[in-house]
Amino acid sequence: MAITDWHPTERPREKLIKQGPAALSDPELLAIFLRTGAPGLTAVDLARLLINQYGSLRGLLAADYDRFCQGRGLGEAKYTQLQAVLEMSRRHMYEQMSRGDGLTSPSLTRQYLSNRLSGKPQEQFCCLFMDSQHRVIAFETLFYGTIDGASVYPREVLRRCLDHHAAAVILAHNHPSGFAEPSQADIRITRTLVDALNLVDIRVLDHFVVGDGELVSFAERGLI
Repeated sequence: MAITDWHPTERPREKLIKQGPAALSDPELLAIFLRTGAPGLTAVDLARLLINQYGSLRGLLAADYDRFCQGRGLGEAKYTQLQAVLEMSRRHMYEQMSRGDGLTSPSLTRQYLSNRLSGKPQEQFCCLFMDSQHRVIAFETLFYGTIDGASVYPREVLRRCLDHHAAAVILAHNHPSGFAEPSQADIRITRTLVDALNLVDIRVLDHFVVGDGELVSFAERGLI
């Protein structure tokens, strides 16, 4: 049965308009993005098939170009559309975060960092630079590779803080393994950065480790 033959309250688009996007399941949300199904499959059926194929909606969204295009009904056009949607979402969150106090919106900060870093195949070390009122100045990825590989250089972090005239900074990096538990290397480099930035009166407000669907805060653990 085609989606157009469904009761209006069950159609994804109508359901979204009436009840809001939070009321939709993952397949229903994806079906709206796909717009069309495949021979013998409605858009919702195809969405369910794809989510099962990639393990989850997150798995589909995080797939690289080659793997994404292997999916039924997908291709270059859908990949570019999806990447544009994801980037708009990131920029929307960043603008929201930039308008206010980063510390009074911890959930937004966590959501933004998770959106930027979760699912990345390579470890990335990032900084969220803030002014004296803890308003966001900029976000940058400074280093790639594992912290164990000595790829994080305190001098470069200090230089970028000074370039941005930052009074405070939130550090963040991801664990591609999916486990957000801080390693001993994470703890050591954090202490080194705290000591180095304290010398020029720049506060490290927190360090977040981003895993698969979870974040660990050094401040909450008493590690800063």
